[in-house]
Amino acid sequence: MVVGEKEREHLIFVYGTLKRGLPNYPLMEELMAGNDVVLVGSYTTSEAHPLVLGPYGIPYLINLPGSGHRVKGEVYSASDRALSLLDDFEGLSVGHYERLPVRVSDQGGETLEAEAEAYFGHIGFGIGLWKKKGEVGLMEYGVEEAKEYVSKDNRKPGTNIIDQVREFVCGSPS
Repeated sequence: MVVGEKEREHLIFVYGTLKRGLPNYPLMEELMAGNDVVLVGSYTTSEAHPLVLGPYGIPYLINLPGSGHRVKGEVYSASDRALSLLDDFEGLSVGHYERLPVRVSDQGGETLEAEAEAYFGHIGFGIGLWKKKGEVGLMEYGVEEAKEYVSKDNRKPGTNIIDQVREFVCGSPS
């Protein structure tokens, strides 16, 4: 796909804080202003997947197709530069999320021809997080859920989110 001068060959499905009107959407606005991402539209996962909130109200899509709900989100067409920035933001290199393929459908039920990718909670804790949440998930992360979100700048300094998620998973039920 080409829009303006930049190629955007990556389709990214966002389901949490990067969606329009939610806490980290300013990053997407910045990428749009730089012509690095373009909103394709609103989509839903074609298969059910768990979507749960972890520590700090961080949303996690879990790679367990067939569990949970069909999750609502947005698809963006992204440049290589945008993908690299999003990978950094989502902590791929430290094992916070992993970017994996996901099939999505529009509101009319038409499956997007090209496969998108989404940031799933890392396999190292994702399934444990789903179990910790009683295998009950959300259909959509929205304004109400975002009220629980704590931005990176407001978290306890010197803490490691992955350690905190693992501690949360191993702790007593919530």
